[in-house]
Amino acid sequence: METTEDLADVLKLERIEKNLFRGVSPDDGFPRIFGGLVIAQALLAAYETVPERICHSLHAYFIRPGDVKIPVVYEVDFARDGGSFTTRRVTAIQNGEQIFNLAASFQSIEDGYEHQFDMPSAPEPLNVPTELERFQALGDKVPRGLIRQAEKPRPIDVRWPDPQSFIDPQKMSPLKDVWMRAKAPIGDNIRMQHAALAYASDMAFMETALRPHALIWTTPGLQAASLDHAMWFHRPFDFNEWVLFSQDSPSASQGRGLVRGQMFAKDGTLVASVAQECLMRVRKG
Repeated sequence: METTEDLADVLKLERIEKNLFRGVSPDDGFPRIFGGLVIAQALLAAYETVPERICHSLHAYFIRPGDVKIPVVYEVDFARDGGSFTTRRVTAIQNGEQIFNLAASFQSIEDGYEHQFDMPSAPEPLNVPTELERFQALGDKVPRGLIRQAEKPRPIDVRWPDPQSFIDPQKMSPLKDVWMRAKAPIGDNIRMQHAALAYASDMAFMETALRPHALIWTTPGLQAASLDHAMWFHRPFDFNEWVLFSQDSPSASQGRGLVRGQMFAKDGTLVASVAQECLMRVRKG
């Protein structure tokens, strides 16, 4: 599949049996499948087997790197259909082996008590340059390969108010805010809205754990990968509008870093929470 800004096209699935689905990955120049794509497609596969209820949480493990050159088969296990909650387990398979698994819980819509954290202050998203604009402003200091990656069509618009330097990385606090939204219209269907936000939740996330150590993706010997991913959907939202992804990394140890995030609609509504543990080690020599 060619790269595109249409996220609905990127995430589409082919149903091949009652509980089996097939998805493909864009060839975006990276050797392995983007983790957010597998999360989102697995969630959509589960949604195809849940007629009316809404996902409120998912928990996933990345087991093997995914190959962008071959399709992914998603097998859905009908774990439970209860009185108000439904549980599904999804296994993503390539070459007969699990590359990823996900458990998701769905709930009938109901009213309840409400409270939330306040949204942190952040610059207006349209006042923050895009990644490509930042790279172009640095001219010849940025490797041409990074600029080529930034020039490719991408389905999510991501703006970093406080980016790490790719030229001279410094130790930074393990805190970060990122604005994001879908570039192409994704409609108001809550299933696609959830899948789109799940896709984006794996973007610009792990880097928060690298900041205190002045590490960047091009650091020689860096081995970094998502190990697991959890997400909770709190309230309705529209991901065609800006969402602030506010992140912190409370701990790194034993070659792993923990990152947490809260996702706020532009009006301050807390719409989702995210957590991820990542592999982060630098091999010497």
